[in-house]
Amino acid sequence: MSLPFTSKSDLVIGVDIGSHAIKVCQLKQTRKGYAIVALGSAVLPDGAVDDGTLYDSELVGESILNLFKNLKIKNKKIGFSISGYSVIVKKVNLAVMDDAALEEHIMEEAEQYIPFDIEDVYLDFQDLNTQGEGGDRTDVMLVAAKKEIVDDYLEMIRELNLNPVIVDVDGFALENTYEYSYQKIGNVALVDIGASKMNINILSNGISVVARDIIVGSRQITEQIQNTFDIEFEEAEALKLGSIAAEDKQQEIEGIFTTTCTQWVLEIKKAIDLYHSNHPDQPLTKLVLSGGGAKVHGLTDFLAKETALSVEIFNPFLKMTSKKRKIDPKYLDSIAPEMAIATGIALRSSNI
Repeated sequence: MSLPFTSKSDLVIGVDIGSHAIKVCQLKQTRKGYAIVALGSAVLPDGAVDDGTLYDSELVGESILNLFKNLKIKNKKIGFSISGYSVIVKKVNLAVMDDAALEEHIMEEAEQYIPFDIEDVYLDFQDLNTQGEGGDRTDVMLVAAKKEIVDDYLEMIRELNLNPVIVDVDGFALENTYEYSYQKIGNVALVDIGASKMNINILSNGISVVARDIIVGSRQITEQIQNTFDIEFEEAEALKLGSIAAEDKQQEIEGIFTTTCTQWVLEIKKAIDLYHSNHPDQPLTKLVLSGGGAKVHGLTDFLAKETALSVEIFNPFLKMTSKKRKIDPKYLDSIAPEMAIATGIALRSSNI
């Protein structure tokens, strides 16, 4: 991938606002690639954000400001991403036309592709240029986001005296990070499991061909462990991640894990089956797992067994540098899977 040289101030601050935590990432570009300037996360109170909807802007805004202060971030240009029921990502096959004609067609015909009133959404699209030589049809990726949801985030961010310059979609931010980290993309399933939602983005030779959000997440496991053993949330979380020994709870925890993760796998398999039905001659090479759910003890082995794919944990910092005296390498390794979306946003230039 060829990247234009940008200064630190040209890049946006990547802000990933999830239902469990806010993640922030700041990068700069050097002659050798990208370097990590600052990163961190802050846990949000339950209910502050749910399924991509902002319910407590004051608490969320306070958390963002505290992160910026603690990380000593001065740049006010930020990018954030959205997901959940308020966002529709759909691939449509259309006749080849120039950009102006394509935009006119999308605006006139969008309601046949999306289940929202056209007046209630922001629309964007990208021609994937899949027509091939002499072809007369091409695939177009269409994105629609509810204005009400997006405007709530924009209003909150502006009230913090920050400047939102990019609104991304979780799956595309994840794709952006992956493209930078792996020069040869191939056919791969990117799966990001957060606290309350799972994002699946399947790439074929660098082009997103299946993209969907599913309302399941790693908090399900924590809450079931918490309720089963009548323990605090923090202890249940530690048991889920395997950071404390399960001991006599092992059998019941395995049952909870199997039941919940089987549900996740079924959703992932649906997306993979859809991909294979449309691309039978281009098999997937691997599944790359990110998000807080990627840290669930034993999940990679379970997914590998059930999907018959090679499964790896995504490290968005694979080709990035950092100063050890400023960012603890152990902390970086620990938080890496959760930072994939924030990093994908942080790779974006504000000069758009």
